[in-house]
Amino acid sequence: MEQLAFVQEFKKTAQDAWLKGWHERNGGNLSYRLADSEVTEARPFFTESTPWLDIGVTVPNLANQYFIVTGSGKYFRNVEVCLEENAGIIQVSADGSQYKILWGLINGAKPTSELPAHLMNHSVKYDVTGGKHRVVMHSHTTNLIALTFVLPLEAETFTRELWEMATECPVVFPDGVGIVPWMVPGGKAIAEHTSELMKKYDVAIWAHHGTFCSAEDLSLVFGLMDTVEKAAEILVKVLAMGGKRQTIQTQEFKELESAFNVKLNQSVLA
Repeated sequence: MEQLAFVQEFKKTAQDAWLKGWHERNGGNLSYRLADSEVTEARPFFTESTPWLDIGVTVPNLANQYFIVTGSGKYFRNVEVCLEENAGIIQVSADGSQYKILWGLINGAKPTSELPAHLMNHSVKYDVTGGKHRVVMHSHTTNLIALTFVLPLEAETFTRELWEMATECPVVFPDGVGIVPWMVPGGKAIAEHTSELMKKYDVAIWAHHGTFCSAEDLSLVFGLMDTVEKAAEILVKVLAMGGKRQTIQTQEFKELESAFNVKLNQSVLA
């Protein structure tokens, strides 16, 4: 199993994210929806006799889909060391309300406590991208968390501040970022709130907690998380130096639209 290409990339993504400092202790989680060809490759390693368990939410458009996910209470730094103890492959039931573990998550381990949020985000992105998005990543991005204590918890304000920190930012996340006010993690309410934002954004920032990103593959989701967090790091440094004295102007953002053939969120430019 661990020699399969998608498993290797999953392990690399977890290790890279740990090295970034985004996943202290058991912080953060990662899930990837397998392509049909990957399910075929992995099937010989599956155990089909495991019980069905309630997800806590219902995701009917993900019926019979397969995901590799990190485990609840598990450390990203240990995914590389022993994948079976720290992650596993699950299948969603035919009605989208349950899951079962097919591989990994040994010794009584369970999928991430944020599984409802992950699967609801996958569900939304499955619809809005026509199935192209396959990855949801939740990280405790240090500088983005810091900014939720000083910036207004408003999508347009947060986005504009991040866009201004590096020219590539509006190109990489042209829709901007959504903001989730502080909520208790791991439950249905925060899952629903986040998935509603994911209809519009690929990035949702949980106030005082971390960041959710969605993308087509593991490299893209890591790159998106990295770009948004780097913008936040620059902003933290700019604020520490006394604030901006010059910045990218609205008209200059509009010039980027035509130069890079992207459509920016116009509410951020208003």
